[in-house]
Amino acid sequence: MELSAAVFDLDGTLIDTEPRNRVMWTWLFEEHGAAHDPAVIASFAGRRGREVLAELLHLFPGRGVEELYQQAISYEHGPGAPAVAPVPGAADLVRALHREGVPLGVATSGQRPYAEGLLSELGLRECFAAVVTADDVTTGKPDPEGFLAACAGLGVPPERAVGFEDAPAGVAAVKAAGMTCVGVTTTLPAEALAGADHVVANLKEVDVVPGPALRVTGGRGPMRPVR
Repeated sequence: MELSAAVFDLDGTLIDTEPRNRVMWTWLFEEHGAAHDPAVIASFAGRRGREVLAELLHLFPGRGVEELYQQAISYEHGPGAPAVAPVPGAADLVRALHREGVPLGVATSGQRPYAEGLLSELGLRECFAAVVTADDVTTGKPDPEGFLAACAGLGVPPERAVGFEDAPAGVAAVKAAGMTCVGVTTTLPAEALAGADHVVANLKEVDVVPGPALRVTGGRGPMRPVR
């Protein structure tokens, strides 16, 4: 079956914010003297921060999820926070698919003001007919709710859509939605994205073929065209 729509994660897939996010979560743990290691910090990737904090609240005695979450996001523009940049090839791919009439959506674990701000910063907001954020779902990734909602917003069955993700939780969400998945190794190595149907280093490895169609030119695994 040919595919007819594309849904993108935002952080780490369209814009490389994950280095900054890792620093923000690390600062939070350090501020509270909470035990952590790289695996704990990596567990936030692709997920709603409040949900991860709820699972780790035992590391922060006497603190609440909302208090911790607000403290973490306050570091976003603080001194020493890493700068962010578009994932290579992201803007060109999105614009090319949009020109060819492929319905496009976003399914992100970020809140709406944050997501809308980043998409506007990238100059891509007008390309997306459906933007589903953490504010729009009951359960975050790896639950497929966000990707299913994006497909519904595009009017495309999930089995006819491809999802782009950079984190294991996101890959699991795409596959649970019944979509084809392209993993992007912006954040983690390819082996961490083993559940994806195809893995690429960045979005330069994905070409748009007039028709419209989408073709992966590098990376690992077969890729069906998007038409």
